[in-house]
Amino acid sequence: MARKGEALIMINPPDQDDDLASADPPDDEEDFAALLADSEAAAAAPKRLTAGDVILGRVVSVGQDAAFVAIGGKSEAVIGLGEFRDPETGEVGLQIGDHIEATITDDGSKSGSIVLKRTLGRGGHVPGELEQALEHGIAVEGIVTGQNKGGFDVQIAGKTAFCPASQIDARRGDPEQYLGQRLRFRIRKIEERGRNIVVSRRELLEEEAAALAAETWKQVRVDAVMRGTVTSLRDFGAFVDLGGVDGLLHISELGHGRVGHPSEVLEVGQTVEVMVLRVEPATEGGRTKVALSLRALAPDPWATVAERFPVGCTVRGTVQRLERFGAFVELEPGLDGLVHVSRMAMNRRVAHPRDVVSVGDTIDVSVVTVDVAERRIGLSMVDAAQREAEADEREALEVAQSGQQKSLGTLGDLLERSSKPKR
Repeated sequence: MARKGEALIMINPPDQDDDLASADPPDDEEDFAALLADSEAAAAAPKRLTAGDVILGRVVSVGQDAAFVAIGGKSEAVIGLGEFRDPETGEVGLQIGDHIEATITDDGSKSGSIVLKRTLGRGGHVPGELEQALEHGIAVEGIVTGQNKGGFDVQIAGKTAFCPASQIDARRGDPEQYLGQRLRFRIRKIEERGRNIVVSRRELLEEEAAALAAETWKQVRVDAVMRGTVTSLRDFGAFVDLGGVDGLLHISELGHGRVGHPSEVLEVGQTVEVMVLRVEPATEGGRTKVALSLRALAPDPWATVAERFPVGCTVRGTVQRLERFGAFVELEPGLDGLVHVSRMAMNRRVAHPRDVVSVGDTIDVSVVTVDVAERRIGLSMVDAAQREAEADEREALEVAQSGQQKSLGTLGDLLERSSKPKR
């Protein structure tokens, strides 16, 4: 027996070690190994496809009425070409190699083939397909045929459905713009054996916007140049949709010049190229804000100001603002100069610029200083007048001198007159 403070070590005889090495594992170890193998096999096995699954596949062949789509492994599915046929031209917008996302409507248990649908209601009506669309959340295509109290009438697969006004679009618009349009909807309810069908377009738009936004957010970063569409104009600026992500184009970022209202520069629906100025993380209960700029992409008028407005030149400008010390005059958008009160009138003191000019006046000024580094231009309303006055004085003096010479005559005339005898 080991004494206190000593470790108890047991050494197996050599023959006993061999017996242990060749012995079968206990039953619980066998069970664990079997479970592990089964779980690995289950994870490696492809998931069984069932009706309602949304899958991504690649078109491998296009026939006369249908296309075959590879959907993973050795599995192929079929999808009708009616979904991709232009209703006006009849052309099929699908080619081999295209990737499509669609929903399984038949896992093969009914027809023997896996059948896909991207949008129901196209390519002919199949009995029960509206119920199928409701069950699996598949989009349906319909034509807006009329407007009624509270919403719109929509013809889908030979039946009339109702779309609430709040569900026709993600943004409020003119109701008449939807009439006659072929649009995609999602069925929300089917009652009374198909006599009462309620659909929503807004759900699809929001889902598409969310998917688009996820891709757009990957590109949104400071100094990134992006294209977007103007969605609304406000007094303080314009909102631009970058692709599921809205950004604010503040009125101060519309250009180098002053803008009274965004409508002077932009209109709703216009496509613009903008630069991302800031990305402000979302606060509690809010959302991430994106600040945009048009001005950052426009040429800086100060870059060539010294060449275009050299000292001494005279230019016409518009009075934009009056201060106690002078008047600010816009020479061109984004380029203002200051006329100091001491340079606003000749031979008299000006107490305030409003005694000489008013906002909106168009005046001629002379450039007296240009400081590109400080972005300052000094202007004068009197320099040009002084030069004119000096020019007038020189001209008057020249005229006077010329007249005097004509009255006296030449030196020869004087000598001739002096040599004549006096009477």
